[in-house]
Amino acid sequence: MSTVSKRKVITAVTLILTLLAPLSAMAAPTTTNNTSHLSYKTMKSAISEKADLLMEKYDTTSLQYALIDNGKIVVSGQTGKNDINNKVPLTSNTIYGIGSTSKMMLTAAVMKLVDEGRIDLNRPVVNYMPDFKMKDKRYTQITPRMLLNHSAGLLGSSFNNATLYADNDTYAHDTFLKQLAGQNLKADPGAYSVYSNDGFTLAELLVERVSGISYTAFIHKYFTEPLDMEHTKTPQDLVQPAEMAGIYSPFYKGQLPKEDYNIIATGGLYSTAEDLVKFSTLFTGKGNGILSSKSIKAMAQKEYRRGIWPKDSDTSMGYGLGWDNVNVFPFSEYGIQALVKGGDTFSYHSSLVVIPQYNMAAAVISSGGSSVTDSVIANELLLHALEEKNIIKKRKPDKSFGVPVKVNMPKEISKYAGLYGGSDMVTKIKMNTAGQITVSTLEAPNNPPQTYTYTADGSFVNADGTEKLKFVVEKNGHTYLWSRSYASIPGLGQFASSEYSAEKLKANPLSKPIKASWQKRDGKIYYLLNEKYTSMVYLNSSPIVLMHMSKENPGYISTNKIIGANEATNLLQIPGNAGRDTRDIHFFTKNGVEYLTTSGYVYASEEFVKPIYSDKQSAITIQKDGYSQWFSIPKTLKGKVMKVEVPANSGFAVYDKNGVCMNHTVVSHKNEVILPENGRIVFAGEVGSQFKISFKTNKEKQS
Repeated sequence: MSTVSKRKVITAVTLILTLLAPLSAMAAPTTTNNTSHLSYKTMKSAISEKADLLMEKYDTTSLQYALIDNGKIVVSGQTGKNDINNKVPLTSNTIYGIGSTSKMMLTAAVMKLVDEGRIDLNRPVVNYMPDFKMKDKRYTQITPRMLLNHSAGLLGSSFNNATLYADNDTYAHDTFLKQLAGQNLKADPGAYSVYSNDGFTLAELLVERVSGISYTAFIHKYFTEPLDMEHTKTPQDLVQPAEMAGIYSPFYKGQLPKEDYNIIATGGLYSTAEDLVKFSTLFTGKGNGILSSKSIKAMAQKEYRRGIWPKDSDTSMGYGLGWDNVNVFPFSEYGIQALVKGGDTFSYHSSLVVIPQYNMAAAVISSGGSSVTDSVIANELLLHALEEKNIIKKRKPDKSFGVPVKVNMPKEISKYAGLYGGSDMVTKIKMNTAGQITVSTLEAPNNPPQTYTYTADGSFVNADGTEKLKFVVEKNGHTYLWSRSYASIPGLGQFASSEYSAEKLKANPLSKPIKASWQKRDGKIYYLLNEKYTSMVYLNSSPIVLMHMSKENPGYISTNKIIGANEATNLLQIPGNAGRDTRDIHFFTKNGVEYLTTSGYVYASEEFVKPIYSDKQSAITIQKDGYSQWFSIPKTLKGKVMKVEVPANSGFAVYDKNGVCMNHTVVSHKNEVILPENGRIVFAGEVGSQFKISFKTNKEKQS
């Protein structure tokens, strides 16, 4: 798989997205929808084999799936490991986090209020929420429609203190408007659709303001109770950890505590596969008496076509209202419209695929794995069902672009060589006289460049014909790298992708003083200060970051354009997924320490970090600012055992010299740890929390 393809798969797995694809204009064949005579024996066998393969080769711990046909759940199953000791079996009632599939519940909630005449999709949000304000005055143009189709122009994801272990703190919800008040927009509202979590968090507040009740109360009243979704909950409900599917991490040997994603509408729902297919009946009939046919139809329209977007083709995304894709491959190959939404948290993953025309849907949820592999399993459930119902006569073979046939490359194409930014990475494109381009990534200098050959349709195709690249100058004057691919997941199936994967970076010469300011930061390490002690970030996503300047990309810090001695901003205008989660970066200095702020997070430079006291006994206190306290481990303490008396509502974590977490007390509940060479320790908790620390040798511990 090429560098570009690898990057897309990695992005899809680690961020919150499901790979999907397109809707054909061809009419589908008609058929009876009587399912009483069908056993689905072939399907059940095939899905069982693929589910087992996920356990073996695709880092999946457990999997739950369901298929609904004409209002009846006809297939339901689960496989894998639940608790680490295999004492708690998986059942159809085992609850999983569903990540961004939660966005479909939020979309349905907004459309319920639209049906009641209480929300107009095209009326500015400020008319419903006068206290919604932003630094960028264009915010007054943002409408509810733009929140649901990802075109509001918001920067992306405000996750500070949002993703916590066994902690349903509402901080992220309660301070969200304050977060937005200090932000600019990345684009004119409505200019193009680019995946945005913040749009759905804002829409959650909109539902609460208009309805007058909490979001949790709203969805239970109008959706989970009428649809008999008794296992669908939010962090604000009482959910016992024993009800949840077990979750694990490569950074910890045992089972992790329950995940609470406290941005509920964006990614915080818990559910089961059976509950999700019950929810799908909103979209397969006439709204189940809950939503109007008009609203259901509106949700499935090609909202992505309202702004800048590549030409339609087999694609990884094509937004409706809430839906990741209203043009899903491979169903489009048979003239069938399918709708998809997927989601990923640190530990849970999900995919919901709905075929309204045939009143069918499939849901797959997993612990471990990814929404990508879940979506492929969901597709397989539905494809097998369509075959058994004789709607699909014969499966079509996997697609590719074929082995490239070289033609002479026009000289003017050479102007597209250079650096392109997208997905927080910088891609370098070089051209040779043989009509080929090589593609490499500055962030991965040890990876070999990938080669593509110029072909008759004006695109560059890789050697095995699975991916093609093309340069496109859009109506906004920006130059994009358009990537299309067909990627096969061995043993599971194929997905298609078509997107602007990067935008050409313009030269950004810096004055000597500005350049000098940033060069001083090159290679410096910064430490996260304002994340709650229960945060998942401490274990899964290192709170220690390295500032790296590339000599090949002067004037930028990764894809962020440097605009001052202490400021950088991401000005890329990329629709889809590659332009998501952009951020502004600011630096300031206080008491000899340089601080970095971005997306609500505050980091401090190495000057903030002092060697931990090597006295046999000492104490560390969280100060009035509430910031976490960071310490380095001196050579004299290497290999010694640190024991900490941890106060209530606090915790600490220890990292090795590479920034990998060795112990996070909220997860392990261990207050003793052998200290690594040149490692780091962070203490976090409520203001005034005091940690009492003592040291002893490993031999003393054993005795």
